Amino acid sequence: MIRTVLLLFAVFGILQAADPAAPPVEGDFLEKDFKFSTGETLSINIHYTTLGKPVKNAQGQTTNAVWIGHGTGGTGRSFLSPAFGGNLFGAGQLLDTSKYFVILADGLGHGKSSKPSDGLKQKFPKYTYDDMVRAQYRLVTEGLGVNHLRLVLGTSMGAMHAWMWGYMYPDFMDALMPLASAPVEIAGRNRMMREMIIQALRTDPDFNDGNYTKPLHGMIAAEYSLFMMGSSPLQLLKQAPTRAEADKLFQTRVVNVKAPDPNDMIYYFDASREYNPAPHLEKIKAPLLAINSADDQVNPPELGILEREIKRVKNGRYILLPITDETRGHGTHSLPAIWGRYLAEFLAQTAK
Repeated sequence: MIRTVLLLFAVFGILQAADPAAPPVEGDFLEKDFKFSTGETLSINIHYTTLGKPVKNAQGQTTNAVWIGHGTGGTGRSFLSPAFGGNLFGAGQLLDTSKYFVILADGLGHGKSSKPSDGLKQKFPKYTYDDMVRAQYRLVTEGLGVNHLRLVLGTSMGAMHAWMWGYMYPDFMDALMPLASAPVEIAGRNRMMREMIIQALRTDPDFNDGNYTKPLHGMIAAEYSLFMMGSSPLQLLKQAPTRAEADKLFQTRVVNVKAPDPNDMIYYFDASREYNPAPHLEKIKAPLLAINSADDQVNPPELGILEREIKRVKNGRYILLPITDETRGHGTHSLPAIWGRYLAEFLAQTAK
């Protein structure tokens, strides 16, 4: 039921596979005895898709690797959409995969990586964003043999991870580009929205501590809160300018869509509970370009967070995209046709 709404947080506009210069390669990396922030230990699998081949310089340092992190509920392969990969990965494009080694992984708890719905359900370790980033780092270094990243780019949750990459591994990358995020503890309406989703599912009479046997009615409330936060009022009015069209769009966009697993969904949103880069911003060494959109209801510009916090990042810069006919609210993060020119400038500025 709510996959479409989750895509507002993850990847916007998936229609078909993109046609990058180098074909994608999929794999799995087993991280044995991974220790979670909770103290629990479990061997986990991280699924990934890569495009291109890594290149190392005479000193043995990887020079062309790009990490791209997806949003809540998304997967790495979702970046192969025409809207995203179709504008970045092809021959002659900004991240031409005949030149760059692009890493698209399914985050812990997502896609084909280890997650609660694999069997442990609510007994799966209560992972945090710290766990997700550490698992990503192990994949990159141990699994793929990459010892340096040219760029860390992320959308929504992946953008929050990009801030964390910056202070957890400050010498590991040349550049950081978080799209649709804020480098502070999740509070206010954003936190309340996440709690609405979690409580709507956990308090469902049929939840049964995660051992449900039929669809949960609580998914409806979870869907509605996500839809209101992630959508763009301007675009919805353009797509549905009459009552009849709005009712029809609501039915196709919100109601008649297959739901993700409720256990997985609870973990998606609970994982952000300890996210808070604010105390660590001075540790970020790599140039950082943060981009948000003025119609993003998840990170509304009137809060003034990035204008304040970016000053603490030594090589940080913030761009707020104005509302236009092309922006898509929170989903603007997955439309490089809108922000690609800033990426081009940033790559040129951070080239070595």
